[in-house]
Amino acid sequence: MKGDSTSSPTAELTVVVPTFNESGNVEVLIERLDATLSGETWRVIFVDDDSPDGTGALVKSIAARDDRVQCLRRTGRRGLAGAVIEGILASASPFVAVIDGDLQHDETLLPAMLQTLRSDRADLVVGTRFATREGISLGLSPIRKLGSRAATWAARRVLRAEISDPVSGFFMVRRDLVERVAPKLSHQGFKILFDIVASQASPPRIAEIPYAFAERVSGASKLDSRVVIDYAGLLVAKLAGDIVAPRTVIFLGVAGVGVAANLAVLGLANTWDAAFLPAQAAGALIVLFGAFAIDTTFTRRSLDLRALGRALPLALMGLLANLSVADLVWHRGGVWWLAGLAGAAVGAFWTYVSRER
Repeated sequence: MKGDSTSSPTAELTVVVPTFNESGNVEVLIERLDATLSGETWRVIFVDDDSPDGTGALVKSIAARDDRVQCLRRTGRRGLAGAVIEGILASASPFVAVIDGDLQHDETLLPAMLQTLRSDRADLVVGTRFATREGISLGLSPIRKLGSRAATWAARRVLRAEISDPVSGFFMVRRDLVERVAPKLSHQGFKILFDIVASQASPPRIAEIPYAFAERVSGASKLDSRVVIDYAGLLVAKLAGDIVAPRTVIFLGVAGVGVAANLAVLGLANTWDAAFLPAQAAGALIVLFGAFAIDTTFTRRSLDLRALGRALPLALMGLLANLSVADLVWHRGGVWWLAGLAGAAVGAFWTYVSRER
């Protein structure tokens, strides 16, 4: 590995690599970048989400002897989109590439991408998996292939730009294109390319280069149900012209399901002539613990008792607000569904306000 390259502040290209538990791939990726970008002035920024497997420490040890390598360690927050945004904004290079740390993207395309931007033929160059029939065949399971194509279909309905793979995680862009829309970008989810394109005032000039998505060598995929939900929220937010944030869209959807579940339990109790307030409390508690179970099970995250302990006091205050408003409306009107709806809505609003603080 060369250590006498042009120092990072004058690098024409910065490669941003978001990582979480990719220690087995770091050295291989740097060696590949060194080989494919020979003769170019470049640097690489690994944006690591405090990986427990020591990814960040490994990158820093390499950076100590190679000034082209940098580690940007993030604590207390995770997510590919946010990591990419922070990596791009930390760069001073005119051109920035984004590539995964799992070795599934074809880094040999980087010189061609750079030449396309350098010659001003495009503002954005996308490594596309869909320009050829074989492009996506290697690295994804049948379910993930279907999901990727569905995500791409949805994204193309929203964008005004012609692009075959708007959810690709492998692309190179003029840094100023990202800088000017950075405040609009969502830090949740995986689909940062879609967000960058959708947030532009006018469609950028886009070039595409096909590649075959390779099989993962080391580590594990970070795709889970939370990512899918975040992407759905981002799509709706963009369709709505960014008048609501993606996280607000997601919360409204979840809150709607919770209110409906609360009313369903209350309605069932009403058919049994149960007392109103205990029935409302039962419905609210079922929704509360059901939401927590989904968050830790459906999204495949481990049970975090400390997080539960921190959230419990605020959740109980929301429950009390729910019951207080529901009881008030019940005694004034005697309409069970209206009282239940009022209480559940207040409880949901409290949850939103307390989480957004």
